[in-house]
Amino acid sequence: MSKAETTGRPKTDGTAGVAERRSRLRRFGSLLGPGLVTGAADDDPSGIATYAKAGATFSNGMLWTVPVTLPMMMAVQEICDRTALATGESLGWLARRKFSRRPRVVIGILIVALLVGNVLNAAADLMAIGQGMQLLGAGPDHLWSGLAGIGIAVALMSGSFAVIAKVFKWLCLTLLAYVAVLFVANVDWPDVLEGILGLKFSFAPEYLGLIVAVLGTTISPYLFFWQSAHRVQELRAEDHGGDQAVGLQDRPDAAAAAHTLRKARADVFIGMVFSVLVMFAIMVATAATLGRNGTDVNTAADVAKALEPVVGPAAKFLFAAGFIGTGILGVPVLAASGAAGLSGLLGKDWGLDLSPRRAPLFYALLGVGMVAGVLISFFSNDPIGLLVFSATINGIAAAPFLVVTMLISRDKAIMGEYRNGWLATTLGWFTAAVMLVAGGIGVWTTLTGA
Repeated sequence: MSKAETTGRPKTDGTAGVAERRSRLRRFGSLLGPGLVTGAADDDPSGIATYAKAGATFSNGMLWTVPVTLPMMMAVQEICDRTALATGESLGWLARRKFSRRPRVVIGILIVALLVGNVLNAAADLMAIGQGMQLLGAGPDHLWSGLAGIGIAVALMSGSFAVIAKVFKWLCLTLLAYVAVLFVANVDWPDVLEGILGLKFSFAPEYLGLIVAVLGTTISPYLFFWQSAHRVQELRAEDHGGDQAVGLQDRPDAAAAAHTLRKARADVFIGMVFSVLVMFAIMVATAATLGRNGTDVNTAADVAKALEPVVGPAAKFLFAAGFIGTGILGVPVLAASGAAGLSGLLGKDWGLDLSPRRAPLFYALLGVGMVAGVLISFFSNDPIGLLVFSATINGIAAAPFLVVTMLISRDKAIMGEYRNGWLATTLGWFTAAVMLVAGGIGVWTTLTGA
């Protein structure tokens, strides 16, 4: 008699354990969605260039921004996500519900300004894709920038959102290349600790200006709209209300609604931790490599040098893959976020899961933004400078949108039992105050040329 028979346990050849591990991995993968994509989109080429600039210019001197921004990112993106979960509506639609005509005009002007900033950011990301292709020896960067813009636009207007969302998830993996540098580069960890504790803070104008860019690329207003829009599109795909998103407050099963909220929070928090991990890795890696020699970061090839400790001369190829992947991920988010915000504010249909015929304004805004981004990418010759400048614009624009978001998320008539608690309220308004100060510094450094 076998051991399995004597113990009463079924015989197994190990396949059950493998199947269980695969099942757990699939469940974890299904948990990740808008939060992870938002966190990865936060580390688009604009973020990579800004963090690399910080590490190369000030070594570990800006690492304190990592622990400072994490709770702010978590709070803000969780609030944006919860507004969509509770109501089944995007931030643009909720602003239309919350505010009267005059405030909506002001918000509309702000969103138009955001669209302009997104165009600059998208152009910079397209240039980054082009430079990545050039590093691979595939030809002129401007040519590939244009082809990438056209290809992404066609994919967004013809592909299903479900397919696009899955592609976004896989593109997130390209960012892990920067984390690998930490294990092989000669990192000065005591100096890293000093940087994290803020002991290397400086009041030099160029230092303060770069802080605004770092904050702007981590607390980016376009991500507020994207987080909300992506979650709404995910709700539309569920078996509730046809193609209409049904908010948690309108669902009869309270236990299921609570479970959905917990899963969404886990998704957001994992996405934000992933984002700041990459942020930390890029800053430390560039400080340990480029910053040690005082290298000025002006091109993608300069930033690629930070990966040389990992793969040696092949660093540019690994970096190119990361730059291309994050650019392809970031451009659609940039193009769709502002278009969704303005369409919602104007009461028009929107969404990558809808056809251009059903959402003409949304796709018109998306198309104009993509065309403008492609044109700018053709005429600009300073991609790293444009990437950092677009991050500064986001830093200036973040505070007004945070105020709008906080006013919506505390409204009991809109949010019901899902309105902000004391922790979300405290962290949300604190973040708005920080970004207001950062925006003021950004305006000053921009106007004075500091």
